[in-house]
Amino acid sequence: CIRDSIWTGKRWAYLAMVIDLFARRPVGWAMSLSPDSELTKKALTIAYEARGQPKGVMFHSDQGTQYTSLSFRQQLWRYQMVQSMSRRGNCWDNSPMERFFRSLKTEWVPEVGYESFDEAKSGITEYVIGYYSQFRPHTHNDGLAPNAAEKLYWDAYKTVAKKT
Repeated sequence: CIRDSIWTGKRWAYLAMVIDLFARRPVGWAMSLSPDSELTKKALTIAYEARGQPKGVMFHSDQGTQYTSLSFRQQLWRYQMVQSMSRRGNCWDNSPMERFFRSLKTEWVPEVGYESFDEAKSGITEYVIGYYSQFRPHTHNDGLAPNAAEKLYWDAYKTVAKKT
């Protein structure tokens, strides 16, 4: 998970995104006018619920105050997740998230930003659900979009499970 800023006409809005690294699929995101731990907690909760409340998964982030705050760490503990953080000042540790935000900003977000918060939220949701997850090919997935890569895995998983 990581957050980034998006221009919304008169001020910056902040986007927190959680991506499942298996297929590079976005599973939780939230936007706010404040870059605080409430924003990152909301994105985490959406991802946690979307994935069926998994236990023991690793949550990777940078060392921003949103991720080191007591309230965020307590939420990870409640969800029984293990926290992993990038080394200080090393963006390569969180490269899938950095790549996502670069793609979002170069492929989708208008150069001058959005006219309003609501327009930004709607446009980014369209990118995440519509384009990025369903159509955008990923080298990591052998050219498949995240949804297709995940479906391929689950189809193979179900086939193996039936043969027992």
